[in-house]
Amino acid sequence: MKKLLLIISFMAIPFAGKSQDSNLGNWLIYIGSKQLNTKWNLHHEIQYRNYNAGGDLEQLLLRTGLGYKIGEKSNVLLGYGYINSENYTGISNEKITIEEHRIFQQFITKNNIGSLSLQHRYRFEQRFVEGDFKTRFRYFLGINLPFKDSKYYASAYNEIFLNGESNVFDRNRIYGGLGYKIKKGVKIELGYMSQVFESSSRDQINIITFVNF
Repeated sequence: MKKLLLIISFMAIPFAGKSQDSNLGNWLIYIGSKQLNTKWNLHHEIQYRNYNAGGDLEQLLLRTGLGYKIGEKSNVLLGYGYINSENYTGISNEKITIEEHRIFQQFITKNNIGSLSLQHRYRFEQRFVEGDFKTRFRYFLGINLPFKDSKYYASAYNEIFLNGESNVFDRNRIYGGLGYKIKKGVKIELGYMSQVFESSSRDQINIITFVNF
C-alpha cells in the first residue's frame, strides 16, 4: 500500500501548478456500491476532474442509481447524474459553467476466462444540457487480472461513446492501471487514461477508490 501511495505522489508532482497549458489532467474518483438485499443494490459515485494535478476544476460529476441483480453475474440499473463542467473559452483563461442533468439505464454482465475477469457495460443516457436534450450510447469493456499470491492487480478498459444525433462518434477512452486491495470490499487504483475526441485528444491520471458494502 505504501508503495502505491508513493507512486501516486511521484506522478502528481510534475503536473502540479499547471493549468490548461498542460494536456495531462487528474481525475479523483470514488465509486461505491451498497447491497440492499440479495437482489437490490445502490450505486453512488463522485468524480472530481481537474485540468491539472488539482485546483483547476474541469468537471464535478455526481452519479447514483438503483440496481437489480439478474442471476449471479448480471445487473440492470436506473440512474441519475448531475454534472457541473467548467469549460475554458477558446485560448483565454476565462471559464463558463455548464450544468447537465442526466438519466441513464445500464446493463452489466461479467464473465471469466481463467484468472482474467471481463466486464461488459451497456449504458444509454438521456442528457439535459442547458436546455438542450441529447442522447448517447456507451459500451465499456473492462479487464481485470490479479497478480498471483498478491493483493495487487492489473486493470484495463476501453469505452466508446456514440451520440444519438449528428456527429455520431463522441469519444473513446482507453485506460490501463494498477490496483491494490486494501481489504475485503475496498480497493484503490492508479491508472493512465487517453481520451480521444473527433478532432483532439486528452490524457488523464486517474486515482480511483472502490468501496463495496
